Amino acid sequence: MSSTWLITGATSGFGRLVAERALATGAHVIAVGRRRDRLADLAAAVPDNKITTIPLDITVADAEQVLADAVREVGRLDVLVNNAGYGLFGSIEETGADLARAIFETNVLANLAVLRATLPALRASRGRIVQLSSLLGQFSWPASSLYSASKGAVDLFSEGLALDLAPTGVKVTVLEPGVFGTDFAASAHIVAPNEVYTPTVGKFLTDFSALPPEAFGDPEQVADAIMAVVEMEEPPLRVAVGADAVEGIRSSLRSRLAELDRWESFSREPAVESV
Repeated sequence: MSSTWLITGATSGFGRLVAERALATGAHVIAVGRRRDRLADLAAAVPDNKITTIPLDITVADAEQVLADAVREVGRLDVLVNNAGYGLFGSIEETGADLARAIFETNVLANLAVLRATLPALRASRGRIVQLSSLLGQFSWPASSLYSASKGAVDLFSEGLALDLAPTGVKVTVLEPGVFGTDFAASAHIVAPNEVYTPTVGKFLTDFSALPPEAFGDPEQVADAIMAVVEMEEPPLRVAVGADAVEGIRSSLRSRLAELDRWESFSREPAVESV
């Protein structure tokens, strides 16, 4: 029996690549995305009985029910690639409440809604879950505070999810890509800094926009990683993809461990004074 996959953000970037690969293996793909035209383009190359397209903004109130109904209609679910999300870059002070709310609604709350919609079927199949985080789910850059916080939330609740699901046979992997050549940067929301934040946020944004094409990894590498971990009997909880992700996360962990060691004295019990 062929497997069934549900992929959010299937119209572009990593989601589109993984959808194409899953379809090439003979899987049935439930492809979810906001762009109806791109979903139609994806579906045009495969038989109708191998793809279910769902034009959907996963932040809308009934998204969870729509997805649950789609899974029920298809009849099973073996793999979830929870990929949809977007970027927000700017200082905390200059990012308004509406923008802050939107990044968490998309990257965190909608991610949870997708999980609630699919977990009953995934438990039944002892399936696989791939949660798309980022290298910035492990640390922050200047300008990335709220985006990093949203991806850090995905990283940590996915770890808890893996622990909760351990007896069921469902396996969870958090993918932490570095900087890759998708349309992510072009679609990200940028809050331009004022003069206070020009030396930090402004410099970072300027430097990032000046990166040459070779600084961006081949997104096929991320698709390769997703396809590989889904096939593993015991997949890793976290996978950093891209040399920049590996080195950035390693450097952050080393720095945090050094800081933990340096200030460990705060956690020691004070000496008891004799009377």
